[in-house]
Amino acid sequence: MMRRFGLIIGAVLVLFGVTFGLQGLGVIGGSAMSGQTLWAVLGPLIALLGAALIVRGLRARARRNG
Repeated sequence: MMRRFGLIIGAVLVLFGVTFGLQGLGVIGGSAMSGQTLWAVLGPLIALLGAALIVRGLRARARRNG
């Protein structure tokens, strides 16, 4: 149950991080975050955190099934 939760949270963080990063770079406009350096830096960091949660969840699942 917790592994699945980690995978879901990780996927959401990756999606948010990519979106925030693209807004920060000005690729996605129409937001107060658009063109802001802060979000261009934080976005990829958030996405990496999400990817780490996904990897951790998949490794735990493989270890349990293996």
